[in-house]
Amino acid sequence: MAAPHWLRGLLSQKPAPVPWKRGLRAAASIAGPVAVGLAAGRIDLGVLVSLGALCVVFADIDGPYPYRFQRTGWAAFAGVVGYLVGAHLASSAVWVLVLVAGVSALVSAIGSTASMAGLQLLVFAVLGTGQIAEPWLAVRCFGLGAAFALVLSLAAWPVRGAAHERAAVAAVYDQIAVMLAASGTSAARQARRDLTDTLNTAYDALFNVRSHLAGRDRSYRRLFVLLTETTPVIEAAVALVNAKKQAPPEYATYLLDAAYRIRVREPLAEPPSPPDEGRAVAQLHAGLRAVAEFRRGDHDTDRRQEGERLDLRVLLGRRTWLVVLRLMLCVGLAVAVGRLLELEHAYWVTLTVAIVLKPDFGSVFGRAVLRGIGTAIGVLLGAGVLALAPPSWVLVGLMAVAAAALPIGQVRNYGMFSTFVTPLVLVQLDIAQAGQWSLVGARLLDTAIGCAIVLVVGYLLWPGARRPRVGEDLAATLDTIADYLEHALSGRTDEKSTLRRQAYRALSDLRTAFQQSIVEPSAAGRQAAAWWPVIIGLERLTDAVTGVAVAIDRGADPVADADTKAVAAAVREAGKAVRGERAPKRAALPDDDRLDRVVGELTSVNATLRGPVLARGRRTRVPE
Repeated sequence: MAAPHWLRGLLSQKPAPVPWKRGLRAAASIAGPVAVGLAAGRIDLGVLVSLGALCVVFADIDGPYPYRFQRTGWAAFAGVVGYLVGAHLASSAVWVLVLVAGVSALVSAIGSTASMAGLQLLVFAVLGTGQIAEPWLAVRCFGLGAAFALVLSLAAWPVRGAAHERAAVAAVYDQIAVMLAASGTSAARQARRDLTDTLNTAYDALFNVRSHLAGRDRSYRRLFVLLTETTPVIEAAVALVNAKKQAPPEYATYLLDAAYRIRVREPLAEPPSPPDEGRAVAQLHAGLRAVAEFRRGDHDTDRRQEGERLDLRVLLGRRTWLVVLRLMLCVGLAVAVGRLLELEHAYWVTLTVAIVLKPDFGSVFGRAVLRGIGTAIGVLLGAGVLALAPPSWVLVGLMAVAAAALPIGQVRNYGMFSTFVTPLVLVQLDIAQAGQWSLVGARLLDTAIGCAIVLVVGYLLWPGARRPRVGEDLAATLDTIADYLEHALSGRTDEKSTLRRQAYRALSDLRTAFQQSIVEPSAAGRQAAAWWPVIIGLERLTDAVTGVAVAIDRGADPVADADTKAVAAAVREAGKAVRGERAPKRAALPDDDRLDRVVGELTSVNATLRGPVLARGRRTRVPE
């Protein structure tokens, strides 16, 4: 008998590579200060510095250094502020933590970076209430640890200017240059196959990162658009290869230079002068000019235009305020229960609630279950080790091992992450109580109470918590894409950039909603599991529309009005079908070469929605 989808989703590990460098940084950031404190005879100060490093380790990810700096920098700032508030207002912890919880949830609606900062604000405010050190001394040590971890995280920035995903996109430009140079020779066919492989590698790298991002993110969306910009360039290059003609050598040289500039985040140079050597070379030149113009905007103004903005519609929306109220209520209950039961370290209950119920970080049900399982295992390990009272240097070594494992748990499975982080935090907070077996039962009880509050109040009793929402979100996203498509393909410039941003934001929000629902045992989880392949199809569809829009912007004729309306109507029909819980109606789609990719992706999406056999995601293929 097969296990239910939600259980498989909870226990499955994501096929992500082991982040060795992040693991080493985490070990040095967290265990290093404790080792220094131990050597200096002030292990208490070393632990406080180590706690400050923890907020940066939680936020550290792979990706472009500017984005990492923004993410870890805001996380460190929020962690210090939270710890400051918690350490100084512990006597008024009930109302203070409830207020901090509300601010944390409200801030999280802004975007992924703000969401991570909101989590650190709440988590370290809770930890601050449990500290017994002099408040200002504790805050200074905490800030020092956060700064130390931030420096370690960004130390390689001056010498390593390209992330793996950026290098993968740049490799596509390299391979186009190789194919152009091989045109008219026996190596042309193999070069074209190599380009197909390089394209697939780049798309896979970007899709893999996007699947792990929480909430909305702009850096990788820009890389997606930059990769999509190669479509007209590739088409022109393939036309030259098929005709066994070679482009002027300066075009291959320009592409190699463009690849280098993409890797080091520099604006592209101007393409070679317009040629007089036929339509294919002219199309190649036009495509390269569009890429250069996009990249210049991406380097300077685009970062301001596409950055996370304070969207009052999101902040004032009903769903946002329901999330705020739920988190505030559960945090208040956790603090009250801890005091009512006179738990020795009641903040552990509140900490469990804060981490499990944090909005946009996954399913409440799934995180509660995984947190409970992972914490139970972690408590047995951590508190058991403390109860054995090993030498302090042994504890420092175990902290280094647990810290190094944190990034692995973050990318693989939340339960695994909880298993690693629990003994680490236990040793950090309770190292002075080594030798006390009561820690095991106390931490298990605290975690069980926190998970129970979340499951009962924040999930089972909360209005609409188990109602399927993914269908509504999917239909709304289809409507948004249809609006963008109608403007982009018709050549209309009014609101086109706004609609494009809305389309990509809707796709990112949709992915987050699916990630939160797919591990639910309710109907919401079953619906999300069935429609998960649609997300990839919609992302590819939107990227294809953007590619056509770019061609129109650089001078191509707009798509015929009838064809534009036909495609937009088909997308809206898919949304109506989702709302009506039926299969999309079949309709004739336009036969325009420029729309081949758009029509192909839309057909794939409709095939998936029709079911019951889910369509497999198609690989990117260079046209023959």
